Amino acid sequence: MLPGTRYLLLACLLGLLAVRVAVAGEVRLVVDTQAATLTVLEGDQVVQTFENIAIGRFGTTRYKKMGDNRTPLGTYRIGWITRNSRYYRFMGIDYPDVKTASRALFDGTIDFSLWERVSRDAAAGKTPSQKTPLGGYLGIHGLGEGDIEVHRQFNWTNGCVALTNAQIDLLAEWVEVGTEVEIR
Repeated sequence: MLPGTRYLLLACLLGLLAVRVAVAGEVRLVVDTQAATLTVLEGDQVVQTFENIAIGRFGTTRYKKMGDNRTPLGTYRIGWITRNSRYYRFMGIDYPDVKTASRALFDGTIDFSLWERVSRDAAAGKTPSQKTPLGGYLGIHGLGEGDIEVHRQFNWTNGCVALTNAQIDLLAEWVEVGTEVEIR
């Protein structure tokens, strides 16, 4: 076997284990970055759509890196919820995921030990380390004391998805740790 091939195979297998199919009645979130909406779905039924969301100030990416101010595309899970934060409420996502870490290992952005930690955390259902070259501390949040006019006019975050404080209060009724979040 070629050097590094077994790590790539292991990364692919772990990525497959992380894939889940939506179950009827299960709540999931879909962030449409082009339409600037966040939709709450229960199974395949739309429960609520929030309009005029904000994302990273430099748009989206499939290959996020720390400090790029882009929102990562992909499917994640809510890893933790902070009810009182700088941004009012914060629902953190389990980024970086195994797929992102595997790509970063392959291109040399991260080393094997970090990839191994991310993979081990994912297999254990834990939120991965948030201090990585791939970024971290990403999620869905409110404005806090931020300017609602700036929010209405610009994508302003460092890579998160932002709603107004009133919207995040409504969203909180459906979200719990483990809720699926698809950002597309």
